[in-house]
Amino acid sequence: MGVRGLQGFVASTCPHICTVVNFKELAERHRSNHPGCTPTVVVDAMCCLRYWYTPESWVCGGQWREYFSALRNFVKTFAAVGIKLVFFFDGMVEQDKRDVWVKRRLKNNREIARIFHYIKSHREQPGRNMFFIPSGLAIFTRFALKTLGQETLCSLQEADYEVASYGLQNNCLGILGEDTDYLIYDTCPYFSISELCLDSLDTIMLCRQKLCESLGLSPADLPLLACLLGNDIVPEGVFESFRYKCLSSYTSVKENLDKKANTVLAVAYHIAKVLRLHQGEKKLEEMLPLGPNKALVYKGVASYLLPGQTCPWIFQKPKSITTLHQQVVPMSSDPESKQQIPVCADPESKQEIPVCADPESNQESPMCTDPAPNQEISVCTDLEIKQEDPLNMEPETKQQVTMVSDTEILKVARTRHVQGESYLVYNILTSGEIECSNSLEDALDQALPSQAFVYRPVRQRVYSLLLGGGQGDASSCPTVREWFVYSGNPLRHPDLVRPLPMNIAGGTPSLKRLWLNQEPAMQTLRVDTLLACFDLSSSREELQAVESPFQALCCLLTYLFVQVDTLCLEDLHAFIAQALCLQGKSAMQLAALQGGGRGRGPAPTGRAPGPAGPAKDSTGETRGQEAGSTSLSGGADTHRRPGGPADALRGLDRTLPQLTIFREPGHHTSGQHILVHL
Repeated sequence: MGVRGLQGFVASTCPHICTVVNFKELAERHRSNHPGCTPTVVVDAMCCLRYWYTPESWVCGGQWREYFSALRNFVKTFAAVGIKLVFFFDGMVEQDKRDVWVKRRLKNNREIARIFHYIKSHREQPGRNMFFIPSGLAIFTRFALKTLGQETLCSLQEADYEVASYGLQNNCLGILGEDTDYLIYDTCPYFSISELCLDSLDTIMLCRQKLCESLGLSPADLPLLACLLGNDIVPEGVFESFRYKCLSSYTSVKENLDKKANTVLAVAYHIAKVLRLHQGEKKLEEMLPLGPNKALVYKGVASYLLPGQTCPWIFQKPKSITTLHQQVVPMSSDPESKQQIPVCADPESKQEIPVCADPESNQESPMCTDPAPNQEISVCTDLEIKQEDPLNMEPETKQQVTMVSDTEILKVARTRHVQGESYLVYNILTSGEIECSNSLEDALDQALPSQAFVYRPVRQRVYSLLLGGGQGDASSCPTVREWFVYSGNPLRHPDLVRPLPMNIAGGTPSLKRLWLNQEPAMQTLRVDTLLACFDLSSSREELQAVESPFQALCCLLTYLFVQVDTLCLEDLHAFIAQALCLQGKSAMQLAALQGGGRGRGPAPTGRAPGPAGPAKDSTGETRGQEAGSTSLSGGADTHRRPGGPADALRGLDRTLPQLTIFREPGHHTSGQHILVHL
């Protein structure tokens, strides 16, 4: 994430770039300089998840009340000094960065494998040094912040670009995050979340101007520097030989610095003393060995230019900011267009596209198929796709061909997406492509199927609902491309998933009826549609007999136990116990119930873990993992918990907030136990 090597360079070579600042003092100064303007900090929320999630017992996740309490304290602390917070979340993965996304997911797989190896070897949870964000945390955080009354936005493009744009256009106090790209954007000041002391509101400000002075560059040169060093658009290896030549000819090499730091200085020197001599006279490709990467480099430089900004290294039309009124063109509105982009972009590698298979059988499932050899599947077409002119990377008008034809529905979906009120729906309606990051799943344990397979039938019915136009004919719906992480998936291509028909009385309703019709009877239809997505229409009366707070839980558990036949009664008790035993307990009570042994995971005897230690800030690739899924976690070894299910439930008061239910002999042939963390 960010510019390769820049974080280390700043820390080792230019510590003066980092200045200790106090948010309360900054806010007072801002109010003095801008009367009537509320000091606002725009928060890159994906960079902050590690900072917010402080419980030491993190493997099973689930300390919801503790986590919600931490978020509430964070918000209240800034509000107390008159600072408004605006939170941004990733809303999509840009196609230019799909390869980077895949590499990070595969890297996360290796980290997760080490976590499970540690658990099996030491029979305890690893420490914070192996911390991995609990599944689903980003989604839950979004709704938690909205519950706290915070402005929460979801991006329509690269999140850091929207964060930087918002900060610049709204004269914000600064950006709070952990991404060196914010040093490259010419926007408001950048503050480090990892260095934030919430009690005092002190943190580190990384000064863009001081960085430029140290490198002998201007802010307009930084985008080019970022691309030559390597970032998420221009791979680090593209200019490896160029950087080596810069370092070889650099006469001011500092012996007390490592090679990476000297490389940054050498590349900056080349820009300032060599390239700048010909700036405006020669094109960039005449001064640098761009070769086949010409368009990529221009795109990389242009990606840092905010609305209204230009760069002396490239010539292009100014960017226009993405708005909710961006023109959207449905597929059916362009009948004369013959340009169709097949789902698989590499026709010679179609055989490598994974076909969804039942994880417990060797038979291929028809739910996910490769398109026929000569079949054209029109999914998402950008009308700007023509011979790419690297000097004009950003067109003034952006038109997008979508999967559905109803512009009113698209506008509603877009608004809800931006406001963080829905998840993935807009991406399905527009591009027909979604992704789901890593879950804490044991790749070596085949007893439990991946969550990607467990919940796929639900997603397939949702696809039918979203793309069927209320016709009820799933066979006419286009396939959806799924980039889901699961064991054995190399992520070379997306899975092509066919929608499934919904079994609902009166046929599948249209999105207009479900979303826009406010008649009282529509609430019943919405409930029926929800049950149909889980294929539980026949259980409607039984579910209605349950108290309303637990209806959704029972719906999910019923579906889960139908799909996964390796789950047993003790697992059901554990899930239900979470819902029943937390009522009336505060976050402080739950935290206090953890006793004995700091940072330890669930003990094989069923004892409660140790107390959570103080919060630890973490740095590194903060956007390297997104938490956007729900998973079943595997463990190892079979142990019998004394007594039967009733005895296990009687002991809940003693084992909260973490309950470990072990399978009894004979329930599970794989010797796996389920850990349920409250």
